[in-house]
Amino acid sequence: MLTCGRYLSSAATTTSSLSPLRTLTCSFFRRHPLRFLSAATATAVEPDTRGGGGGAGGGATTPQWKASIDFKWIRDNRDAVATNILNRNSVANLDVVLQLYDQYLALQKEVERLRAERNAVANKMKGKLDPSVRQALVDEGKNLKESLIVLEENLVQLTDKLQLEAQSIPNTTHPDVPVGDEENSVIRKEVGSQRNFSFTIKDHIQLGKDLDLFDFDAASEVSGSKFYYLKNEAVLLEMALVNWAIAEVSKKGFTPLITPEIVRSSVVERCGFQPRAQNTQVYSIDGSDQCLIGTAEIPVGGIHMNSILPDSDLPIKYVAYSHCFRTEAGAAGAATRGLYRVHQFSKVEMFILCRPEESDKYHEELITIEEDLYASLGLHFKTLDMATGDLGAPAYRKYDIEAWMPGLERYGEISSASNCTDYQSRRLGIRFRPAPSEPPSATSPKKGKGGSSGPTQFVHTLNATAVAVPRLIISILENFQQEDGTVAIPEPLRPYMGGLGVLSHKTK
Repeated sequence: MLTCGRYLSSAATTTSSLSPLRTLTCSFFRRHPLRFLSAATATAVEPDTRGGGGGAGGGATTPQWKASIDFKWIRDNRDAVATNILNRNSVANLDVVLQLYDQYLALQKEVERLRAERNAVANKMKGKLDPSVRQALVDEGKNLKESLIVLEENLVQLTDKLQLEAQSIPNTTHPDVPVGDEENSVIRKEVGSQRNFSFTIKDHIQLGKDLDLFDFDAASEVSGSKFYYLKNEAVLLEMALVNWAIAEVSKKGFTPLITPEIVRSSVVERCGFQPRAQNTQVYSIDGSDQCLIGTAEIPVGGIHMNSILPDSDLPIKYVAYSHCFRTEAGAAGAATRGLYRVHQFSKVEMFILCRPEESDKYHEELITIEEDLYASLGLHFKTLDMATGDLGAPAYRKYDIEAWMPGLERYGEISSASNCTDYQSRRLGIRFRPAPSEPPSATSPKKGKGGSSGPTQFVHTLNATAVAVPRLIISILENFQQEDGTVAIPEPLRPYMGGLGVLSHKTK
């Protein structure tokens, strides 16, 4: 999912700089992904980049949904989890989680002891008894029942507290991810080079004004700042980018979707975003449990919520078109002018559900698709392996693609691709049933004989941006502007623009 709008939580602005310490070995995280156990529940949304909690919504103490969190694994790997939280600038409080878990285990043990005593008393009451003995047993059973009611209620409340605290723990991290803040990210690939212009170049804002492509002033009056009207050929360019991206990605076996753009807050949370946190990027609808989506990743992730998929259905690949809405809380400065950081935009998103052992492979497939798309447009860009401090809570590993934008005189993020492993599926309740390890034997016709599929497992989910329309419009206008003020359209897009090859000045 593209995070150039930065679906940030309040945690992003309150955490200190990352520690350089990293005590975990690469092999440890490769062998032990963080486990989340299952029970599957307009202010502004984008993914929370520091912690994925918020199941209660609005400060409530009872979670609307429960993630499938393996607390025993967290306790047994305390040092590993603590280091990961530190490296990712997360505000998750591991000490509180473990304290609550210890209290939970002790209370659960006491509840089980009283239940056993109550059952023992009930068994003693069977058969003929002296009236005084029976009455004593009745009184004892009554006392045990009353004690159990209190303890079981305490256990429910403690379980809720534990769940809410643990939901803020981020996913584990791929062993090859660089540790540190965004500047520690590593270039994985670079395509093309910066174009040398023989004339004074313009930024996309000036080009759009000269070619009558945008109207920011009218949009500001109608909707507020960071909104825009697309006009004339800019409309054709947006539609061309969307149709081209869907057509190209569909050739790779992805199923096209157009998604809902309003979803339940609980679905947003279960995907790893915080719709009602301070400085959230999510627009929540007042008086409802619904939000506007900041990315199609959210409604697509919810399609198979609370389901068990046949192994034969995997992988499932979607390419989804939607409008996206982001508050862009805290965004300011020249770098946000024009189309670069806006409240509403169109986007084409790729999403994959797959077997756990295949997610690294599909992560490479997604980033390769993105790189091929942008290379075919003739853009100069670099792909970055993002550092731990820039990972959203759901991401195990994330690649960003930044294109050169000469008018802005800098690189700007146009896409990203994230492997979320089972972080989202444990929250959304998406499992699959593995195929039998061996075919049933012809000599063993009895039901259940032959191969066994074993227990269900959580799928892995991945997401990647094929096209974030405003960022690509910027890249195209600024990179392909001509000395006469016109803009050449990249060859792959021309069939989707009725053969139009150049954006020209309007004749009066």
